[in-house]
This record gives sequence, C-alpha cells and structure tokens, in this order.
Amino acid sequence: MEFEGVVYKILPPTKGTSARGDWQRQEVIFELPQEFSRKVCVIFFNKESDVARLREGMTCTVSVNIESREYNGKWYTDVRAWRVQPKEAEAAPPMPDMPPFGDEPSYAAPAQPMAEVDDLPF
Repeated sequence: MEFEGVVYKILPPTKGTSARGDWQRQEVIFELPQEFSRKVCVIFFNKESDVARLREGMTCTVSVNIESREYNGKWYTDVRAWRVQPKEAEAAPPMPDMPPFGDEPSYAAPAQPMAEVDDLPF
C-alpha cells in the first residue's frame, strides 16, 4: 500500500538486541492531508538512513505493509514502511530570457593560403 503524507512527528528510536543481532525501531507519525486530516503511525524497522532524511513538515510518499496479529485475545496492527520518497519540490521558476548577444566577431583570413598536401600513393 502507498500513501502521501506530511511528517507530523518523529519519535525517538527504540534499540535492542535479539538472537539475530542488534535492531532499531523508530516510529514516525504522518498526517494525511484530507478534509478531515488523519494521522498514521508508521514503523521504520532497521531503517535509520530513511528516518534521518525526514524532517517535520516534509511531504513524502510512503510505501507500507499492514499486518495484524493476535496475542492473548487482543489484535495488534503494525504499519511498517519499506520505502519512503520525499516529494519533489515544486519546479524552479523558468530562467529569464538571455539578453541578445553582440555581433559575431569576424575572423580575418589567414595571411597565406595553406598549400595542399597530396599524400595519396596513386
């Protein structure tokens, strides 16, 4: 699934160690710009470089996987990001027209014409 949202808040990372090694989980809150704006908490798992590029107020396109699981009779839902792309800034305004160039310089003819060299074997 993919959505476009504005970074509302970047929460501090949670770090730990498991049998597979070190891990880092960081949650980022995105606000979806609609008539009635909604907020979505997205988890970035071992993606420090992606989170480091984000700034509050930045508009991004986020690709996520949504998964729910049951534990002790309660259901928990994770929204995990697998790609985040900052929305490209508005195109720069066009450059103003260049002023006209002056007259082309005239190149003087060489003082002596070059002699033709015939180096063909026949």
